[in-house]
Amino acid sequence: MSEQYEVEEAGLSRVEKAYRKLKSSILGNEYPPGYQALEPEIARSLGVSRTPVREALIRLEAEKLIELIPRRGMRVLPLVPADIIEISQVLTGLECTAVELLAKQNLGADTLMPMKDSVNEMQQALSVDDIDAWAHAEEKFHRLLVSLSGNKRLAILVGTVRAQAHRARNITLKLRPKPSSSTQAYVEVFDAIAIGDWEKAKARHYHLRQEITDILRQVLDRYQLPHL
Repeated sequence: MSEQYEVEEAGLSRVEKAYRKLKSSILGNEYPPGYQALEPEIARSLGVSRTPVREALIRLEAEKLIELIPRRGMRVLPLVPADIIEISQVLTGLECTAVELLAKQNLGADTLMPMKDSVNEMQQALSVDDIDAWAHAEEKFHRLLVSLSGNKRLAILVGTVRAQAHRARNITLKLRPKPSSSTQAYVEVFDAIAIGDWEKAKARHYHLRQEITDILRQVLDRYQLPHL
């Protein structure tokens, strides 16, 4: 599970704890697509009252991770192929904006070092065919991309949309070709950002996102996955 979704207990409200635990269970596939549970059942499993569970579920429904069903509790929403393509298209627009904002800042090497490290980690993971490590490094790249862009609302939007695709991404990543082309693209995007060439960085990231969307289409068509 990504660091972003790890449950941190200290200093959090009961609602926030319930929200993070439920979200972690959904994204980690502990609660798979179609899973249903009543609020009292969830409250017992989390060791809290129904009130924080209800508020947490309302947040998760707003993020399109679940649906609330009267008298039947919550149901984890599956993603159909059309949903996955739509999410990829939305991410293309949002992340290209983040690339432009970031590159225009001309940030120093020290500030960009964690991003460079994530690119290096992708290359190292690819060299030993460690797809899980590659996915972790890629996730870190995207997280840094939006956080360093300086637009907090953009970062929240990207985080919400990427969370919707998290489960599907983990599955399709194992079915797609080895991400050699994507890794090289991340190198080129970072290099353009580092020298402040926002037009080149944005154009390269756009083409990368298009490639990713095309690969998703191919995987979904080939394996005929009804939902993820």
